[in-house]
Amino acid sequence: MPQAPGTLLGIGDDAALLAAPDGRMLASMDLLIEGRHFRRDWSTALDIGVKAAAQNLADIAAMGGLPTALLVGLAAPPDLPVAWAEDLAAGLAQECGRAGASVVGGDISAAPLVMLAVTALGHLAGEAPVTRSGARPGDVVALAGMLGHSAAGLALLQAGRTKPAALLAAHRRPQPDYAAGPEAARLGATAMIDVSDGLVQDLGHVADGSGVRIDLESGRLPQDDTLRAAADALGKRNPLDWILTGGEDHSLAATFPPGTPLPARWVIVGRVETGRGVRVDSRRSEGLSGWDHFLGPDTLH
Repeated sequence: MPQAPGTLLGIGDDAALLAAPDGRMLASMDLLIEGRHFRRDWSTALDIGVKAAAQNLADIAAMGGLPTALLVGLAAPPDLPVAWAEDLAAGLAQECGRAGASVVGGDISAAPLVMLAVTALGHLAGEAPVTRSGARPGDVVALAGMLGHSAAGLALLQAGRTKPAALLAAHRRPQPDYAAGPEAARLGATAMIDVSDGLVQDLGHVADGSGVRIDLESGRLPQDDTLRAAADALGKRNPLDWILTGGEDHSLAATFPPGTPLPARWVIVGRVETGRGVRVDSRRSEGLSGWDHFLGPDTLH
């Protein structure tokens, strides 16, 4: 299996050996449980491997870091086909390759259903980490990537629909823009977060951590014809709900000092103000919530 440049010794020994170019290492971990985070009748093993890698590697990018490696723990029923596990490993390796990382180890065990524990590691290449706590009044809020596609794809799957296929693919295999994180750090981003649980909810973490209010402008949020087609097919009046509250697209949201020249991938969608919480078009957003890891996704009314 190909190894990332920061991997000095990969799979085959009791531990991997990784380079930490400036003596610091980023680490993040997620747990995925069958029936809770994925379904084997909706997604192939390759899909699940890609998604498991993407959601963890995106956390490294959201700190302004470069992904280096994944450690993967797999628990599965004894009758799980070997070919399924091999396809899972191929999906993990495929997404790691896209991010410039590699799988360097892990463990396996028996369980009544499939569970994945994935730890991502990365480094900052000498830069300061971009946290959730640095946003300041006057900053602009910008987004790199699309929102609502994964949530719309999930809604289509739940309704037994097969089109638009692009939205089903977005749910099964999110494609984070890993390069956007280090780029934002170089541009002087004051705060950043991976949008995994919904834009309003995740920017709420930035607002809380920074002690500010974030005001989003709905007219600036990216929408496209596929979202509108899905909304029409499902009898949903406004795809904006998916954009504001749908998670798992793993786009990056960041705040920048006013006047920062932003590359094309970054779209300004709001501003940072004095106050608390998140508003949409200057209106309070308490009724908008995203993914709850114990209750599941809320339905907007």
